[in-house]
Amino acid sequence: MKLKALLLGLLCMVAGLSYAQTGRVEEKEQTVNGVNRRGQQLTVQLDPKLVENLWKDELSAGKNKKKLKYSKGVYTLEGAVLDTITAEPMRIITTVGSDAQGSYVWWSLDMGVAYVDKSATPQEYAAAEGFMLAFARKAYKEDIFRQINQAEEVLKATKEEQARVAKQAKDIQGSIEKNHQRKLQLEAELVKNAEDLKKLEQEVQHNLKQQDASKKQVEEMEKAVDAVRAKLLQVK
Repeated sequence: MKLKALLLGLLCMVAGLSYAQTGRVEEKEQTVNGVNRRGQQLTVQLDPKLVENLWKDELSAGKNKKKLKYSKGVYTLEGAVLDTITAEPMRIITTVGSDAQGSYVWWSLDMGVAYVDKSATPQEYAAAEGFMLAFARKAYKEDIFRQINQAEEVLKATKEEQARVAKQAKDIQGSIEKNHQRKLQLEAELVKNAEDLKKLEQEVQHNLKQQDASKKQVEEMEKAVDAVRAKLLQVK
């Protein structure tokens, strides 16, 4: 049963590798701290906790190290530098969560003079969209690596279980062989015991015959002694 459970887990992981590894980005508004903001939202079919951790790492990389702040479910990055979007530092407000569509990452990019907007700043919007899609690919790869590691752990456990079962079979076979050898030994001892018993019985019979012969000799000696005594009585 344990081996079947391990194999089932491995098959489930392998099946999980085949899901659609794509992200979808759309322009979307969110109310953050009471303010309605326009931004972009990436939706992926991944665990939201994994997405959040990877997204924090992504935003904190390179020149943005130690700039990321968190408060009440909202991440803020002041003076963020994302050269692939714009050369100017930005103020980024972002949230991570999940809904019926999957896990999502939403952000609003403030370039100081304008917000990244699909119609007002199409070039920056496309670059930001590309940034999010690149992150989605990275997140899917990370999830696959995680599943591979889990699958390898299951495979390792399966091999260990196989080795344990093989050793158990070997031990059982060894016990059977020992039992067989002990059976042969006991059978040999029984045969020897029967032979010893027969020999002892023969010795008893021989001893009885020796006792009869000895008894007759005693009786004959007693008669001889009596005869000598009789002769002595005849001497006057």
